[in-house]
Amino acid sequence: MQFTGRSVALDTSAGIWLAESAASATPATVAALVPSSFEAVARVFHPAVRYVGDDDVEVPWASVAAANGTTVHPLMQWGSVTGAMEYFENDDQSPLWHGAPARGHLPAPVAERLVAVLSRWTTTPDVCWFAVAQGGAVITDHPTLSLPDREYWLINGPIELAAQNMAAEPFEQSANLWWPADRAWCVVTDIDLVSTYVGGSAACIAELFAVDGLEVVPAAPGQRTTWDADQVNPTPPDAPDS
Repeated sequence: MQFTGRSVALDTSAGIWLAESAASATPATVAALVPSSFEAVARVFHPAVRYVGDDDVEVPWASVAAANGTTVHPLMQWGSVTGAMEYFENDDQSPLWHGAPARGHLPAPVAERLVAVLSRWTTTPDVCWFAVAQGGAVITDHPTLSLPDREYWLINGPIELAAQNMAAEPFEQSANLWWPADRAWCVVTDIDLVSTYVGGSAACIAELFAVDGLEVVPAAPGQRTTWDADQVNPTPPDAPDS
C-alpha cells in the first residue's frame, strides 16, 4: 500500500509521543489532538467554497457569519454560524457559498500556506511524518499507530507531502496528522472536524496569523472541539438531541 507513491511505514514508533499525549488528555478537547506541551496552538478554519465558473473561490467563516448575523469567535462551530447542522453536508447558502468546509480533509491550498510557514520552523523539513486515518479498504499486513478512537497508517517524506492527495482519485484526503522529525510543531486534521489545529512555538504560531488566505484563531488545550462548543451563537434547531 502506498500514499503519494510512498510505502506505509512498518515502524510506527515515531508517533508514540502523540499517542501518549492523546491518551492522557481529556477527550474532545484541543489537548486530545495537539500535545499540550506546545507553547501555542492555532485553529485554522477550512474555508467554504463558492463556485464561479470553473473556479472554486474560498469563502471565510467570517463572511458566512456576517451573512447569517452570527458572531465570529475562537470557539465558533459551523452549525451554529450557519444556523443549521444540515449545512455540513446537504445544503448550501447560495450565492454566498456552495460547498461546505472540508470535513476531515485539509484543502491543498490551505496546506500549502501552512507549509510555507512551518518549513521555516523546523530543522528537519525533509524528514517529516504523515498519518492517514484508517478507513476504506482494510490493510492487514501494515501496522497502525493507535490513538484514542483512531488508527493511522504512517508514511514519511518531505514537508511538501502535506499538500498532496493521500487518496486514490477521484477522492481527496490530506494527511490527518503531520509533524517533523524534530517535533518542532504538529498539525492535526481530525476526521470529524472542519478545522485544523497547529501546535508549535509561540513565534511560529504568531506567524500564521499574518498569512493571507489563512483564517486563524488562537486555541487553548482545554477548549472543546465538538459541534456544541459554540456557547456564543444559537444552537442549531436540528442539532443532535435538540
